[in-house]
Amino acid sequence: MRRFAYTQLLEWKQTTDNERKPLILEGARQVGKTWIARKLGENEFENYIELNFEKQTALRSLFELDFDFNRILLAISAFSGKKVIPGKTLLFLDEIQWAPRGLLSLKYFNDEFPQLHVIAAGSLLGLMNHEGESFPVGKVSFLKIFPMTFDEFLVATGKESLFDVLKSRDWTLMNILADQFEEVLRNYYYIGGMPEAVEKFITTHDYAKVRRVQRELIKSYKRDFSKHAPNDLLPRISLVWDSIPTHLAKENKKFVYAVIKFGARAKEYETAIKWLVDAGLAYRHTRVSKGEVPLDEFEDTESFKLFVLDVGILGAMCSLDRRTLLDGSEFYKQYKGALTEQYVLQELICRSTDEDDVKLHYWAPDTGQAEVDFVIQAGGQIAPLEAKAEISVKAKSLKVFSSQYKTPLIFRTSLLPYFKGKNVTDIPLYAVSKVPEIMRSENSQIAMISGKTGK
Repeated sequence: MRRFAYTQLLEWKQTTDNERKPLILEGARQVGKTWIARKLGENEFENYIELNFEKQTALRSLFELDFDFNRILLAISAFSGKKVIPGKTLLFLDEIQWAPRGLLSLKYFNDEFPQLHVIAAGSLLGLMNHEGESFPVGKVSFLKIFPMTFDEFLVATGKESLFDVLKSRDWTLMNILADQFEEVLRNYYYIGGMPEAVEKFITTHDYAKVRRVQRELIKSYKRDFSKHAPNDLLPRISLVWDSIPTHLAKENKKFVYAVIKFGARAKEYETAIKWLVDAGLAYRHTRVSKGEVPLDEFEDTESFKLFVLDVGILGAMCSLDRRTLLDGSEFYKQYKGALTEQYVLQELICRSTDEDDVKLHYWAPDTGQAEVDFVIQAGGQIAPLEAKAEISVKAKSLKVFSSQYKTPLIFRTSLLPYFKGKNVTDIPLYAVSKVPEIMRSENSQIAMISGKTGK
């Protein structure tokens, strides 16, 4: 399978020694961190050394004595049977949280051995709870690995020509091929982007086997709760996690503590929610009260929606069957709004790390009279976006927002074909990832015109 983060890894590899830092791959379990590091090592380096501190228990004491790199590199070479050659070797330290002072070692790799390419990865559940150890602040770089996007799913399932059309933003051709795009999108709603589930679909085309993979992943996440969470927090983490589908099935998807448990209060569950978000298992989608730059200035952290990491995982948590999601008119009837917002969020949130100025929230005024699913800050401007599951759509809240904040770009995503109307631009769901690109492009054109006119 092809992962687009590979391009960023290549850029990291080619950075000069004095600028390149050891790289930490972030992301939830089973999103493909180990796979992509392994591919980089096998394809781009003369030799690749992978150490797994969870499985290879004898290695855990590697950094405990000191950071004498003559000793450390000799031990690594002896254990792996490969010589460590700066510039030609990729050293991958997997499950690094199992090695005492493993994270701290990255500081010394950066300071004393910058010519060696070093990548580290581990479960965020373990990394963020690695108590009693200094973190190498300023001495490492980060790259977050997400579940596979719809673009990556197209390529992985043999639809690379459709991906090329999507990449070109040829809206006329996209509209002609809409039926093909929608068919793949239906599959993506069910299968999602977890690499193991995608691989199972590619090799078997058996939806029941895909669902079994997803359920096993959910079980593994719950086992991780027990492994990494404090005992007193564990029941609350499980209750929050299990409540997410119920929250998203409501018309108003705002997170309400009473849905978890009668009488539940924020102060009891806030830490549990933060734990899930920090672990990469949930996304916290917060409200803004105004649609102005910078959005973060108007964030209301107490009002939010909680999503899971992947649309396929959400479907499995809801026990949605294949027929509900894949068979024509039944596609969006049950949990349609939940799955659509989940899909749009994960398509946009993984792009929000590409540019520093991209922010993502939802909007509702203090009066509560309207709500816009997504407000995006990109390219120096703001744009509202409504996500609709149906072909029959309305845009009342969009009109309220645009009237109040005079935004030049207004988006709606649904199964409607692309159409740039007088007030609203319709973007097909399968192309929603292109919205930040459109915003940057439009902003560049506005800047160019302003420069020519001197305004």
